Amino acid sequence: MIVLGIETSCDETAAAVVDDQRRILANVVLSQVDAHRPYGGVVPEIAARAHVEAVDRVVDAAMHESGLNFSDLSGVAATGGPGLIGGVMVGVMTAKALAFTENLPFVAVNHLEAHALTVRLTETVDGQMTPFPYLLLLVSGGHCQLLMVEGIGHYRRLGTTIDDALGEAFDKSAKMLGLGYPGGPLVESRAKDGDDQRFDLPRPMRGRDGCDFSFSGLKTKVRQTIENLPPGDLQDQDVADLCASFQRAAGDVLAERCGNAITMFEDAHPGGGPLVVAGGVAANTYLRGRLEQLAAARGIGFLAPPVALCTDNGAMVAWAGLERLRQGDTDPLDFKPRPRWPLDPDAAPAAFAGVKA
Repeated sequence: MIVLGIETSCDETAAAVVDDQRRILANVVLSQVDAHRPYGGVVPEIAARAHVEAVDRVVDAAMHESGLNFSDLSGVAATGGPGLIGGVMVGVMTAKALAFTENLPFVAVNHLEAHALTVRLTETVDGQMTPFPYLLLLVSGGHCQLLMVEGIGHYRRLGTTIDDALGEAFDKSAKMLGLGYPGGPLVESRAKDGDDQRFDLPRPMRGRDGCDFSFSGLKTKVRQTIENLPPGDLQDQDVADLCASFQRAAGDVLAERCGNAITMFEDAHPGGGPLVVAGGVAANTYLRGRLEQLAAARGIGFLAPPVALCTDNGAMVAWAGLERLRQGDTDPLDFKPRPRWPLDPDAAPAAFAGVKA
């Protein structure tokens, strides 16, 4: 089984080809960072137009890299949501057109599920594909959730952000510090030269029951700390120390909240699987290290996709589509793209979380 996956939910136009032997036959990602950098964040209208202009050639490049023809495919998958709806529509319509003209099954992939299942594409446990169940920390610019992954399409949410996602807090803190966009890698880079104990930043939600997150207070404290520094341009060491302090505070929160989730996961699944981290923020090596230390201390495994597959890409979409095709799931060509698409639609509403739950 071989699947083409298309990803256009935010600011990367991506396409990949993956087979059922867990081989990535092609993986092409075209970033829009340069187009959005002057605005300090993703502009939805610019992103959608860029996807329209790029998607055909990105798909062509992926097929050329794979050495296959469309007739060799078993199906076409595209991110059907959640995401910036203009971009999602571009990928969905492209995949539908290919599926129709090539008489192939179409699969609309939940972007969050694609992140959730990537570890099954890339990592093994005892020499085998990562089995269910496992505990997932999904952490990105738009989402910060803890979920029990119990099977394809079967997720139980243990916690979610009640305000900002961690990736958003990284980006906005970087902007306040004058570092530019995207903020996450820039904060991580500057933090390496900083004193992570110089600034006393808050650890929101730490010490409370449950697994919910909050990062708006941490972001606000970064702004207040900057305002309280001596007037004039920020000094390089101030920036480095604040980045390091921010990153350590974020790591403390993730570790404590994940610790609570591990307890809940082990109660539900005694002897269950590893702690898995996925999503764009999972590319942060410091935070990966903190979570790996936590897992070791709690006596469970730890897995994360390769850094290059933490950020949005077509391989994760192709793999999620392949997983669904293997169990006979397809979508009709009148599927409607979804700006919101929770992995656990039956989860109880989280106070103040709104659509980010």
